[in-house]
Amino acid sequence: MMNITIRNAASSDAPLIAEFNEAMAQETETLTLDRERLQKGVEALLADSSKGFYLVAESNNTVVGQLMITYEWSDWRNADFWWIQSVYVHPSYRKHGVFRSLYRYIESLARTRGNVCGLRLYVEKENEHARKTYEALGMTPSHYQLMEAGFEI
Repeated sequence: MMNITIRNAASSDAPLIAEFNEAMAQETETLTLDRERLQKGVEALLADSSKGFYLVAESNNTVVGQLMITYEWSDWRNADFWWIQSVYVHPSYRKHGVFRSLYRYIESLARTRGNVCGLRLYVEKENEHARKTYEALGMTPSHYQLMEAGFEI
């Protein structure tokens, strides 16, 4: 396994995070994102910690992966779920423990906060590789099915 360092993303990481998000959307959903809107969205989250935060993984001072955490308040548990989103590992660095390092870091951070009751994420139904990766880290399928109503803005 390569040497991986995890850190909070800084505003200077915004262009690369947007680039990674764009690549992830294309790769996982064959979706082309509006780059200007995407860039503004990344910058908005980086500027406002109440929305969430990004972590980046570095190897030899090069950002090789990322994930974003957003919050969902649970009145049932009087605590937050942390949603793992915008997961991306550069193709050259896959299968080297980058996501595992990001996940273990965020899991440890969440457990020590005292106000986080669990981690959640979305996974594409057909993405068997991702599902197996998440299960190997101890995540289990939820009994919930995701539903949504989208709005054009």
